[in-house]
Formats: sequence, structure tokens, C-alpha cells
Amino acid sequence: MATETPQHRLESDLRTAMKAGEKERLSTLRMLLTELNNEAIKSGEVDEAGFVALVRRAIKQRDEAAEQFAKGNRPELAAKELREREILAAYLPAQVDEATIRAAAEEIAASQGLAPGAGMGVLMKALREKFGASADGATLSRISKETLQNR
Repeated sequence: MATETPQHRLESDLRTAMKAGEKERLSTLRMLLTELNNEAIKSGEVDEAGFVALVRRAIKQRDEAAEQFAKGNRPELAAKELREREILAAYLPAQVDEATIRAAAEEIAASQGLAPGAGMGVLMKALREKFGASADGATLSRISKETLQNR
């Protein structure tokens, strides 16, 4: 059997949410499916890495919106955004813990003799290759900076 595509997985979860009457989950999944379809129209079929990037972007949007709603004294809307974020987070691969990333960053920086500044790009590239979608770019960037500053 062929591996399940992100679109098939989303459509299946959408049907399940519809049958269960989970309105918030249903609307969130519909939004994600629409974004997935739009991306597929723009650039062809969306692979797993593209889907993860799409989900990360949607999560980032929810985080920013929740922050703005909290600042605007709208806690109910902020809470809704955070609930949607949790629904979306289920579509991300399991995340690597920071200690593992930090250890890998130290090892790579030491083995390649990286220094602050120019070494940042090399370290980030190596960490992205090692961890892929199981670590987000912001975390990799922060740990890379900290690692290189401490050398």
C-alpha cells in the first residue's frame, strides 16, 4: 500500500471530526486543507516536508494572533487561537528535545572548529540536515547562537 499523503490524512481526519461534531476541529482542519490545496496549486503536489512547513506557518500565525488578542484584552479569542494551535501541532513530527540539539550543536561546532559569525550558517545547515522537521528553525537558530557564543 502506498504511504498516506498529507492530504489524505487531513481529509480522513476532517471526516472523523465531521462525524463527531467537533466544530472547532473541523473548521481548523478545513482551513489547513484549503492552505494545502492552495500550495498544491502553486507548486504542484506538496510532500511531507512541505506539509510540515505549512503546518509550522499556520501554528506561527496562531501564536501571533493569540498574542495580539491577549494584548487587546480578548482572552476568549486568544484561547481559541491556542486551541487551534494544539489541533495543528498534532500534524507535526515528534520534536527532538533541546538537550539533544544542544549536544549535536556542540559536537558539530567542535569537530569543524566553528566560530561566531561565519560558523552560524554552517552549523544551522548541519543541524537542519541532522534533525529535519523534528526541530523548528527558531530553536535551531537560538541554540546555534548560544553554542557559538560560548566558544
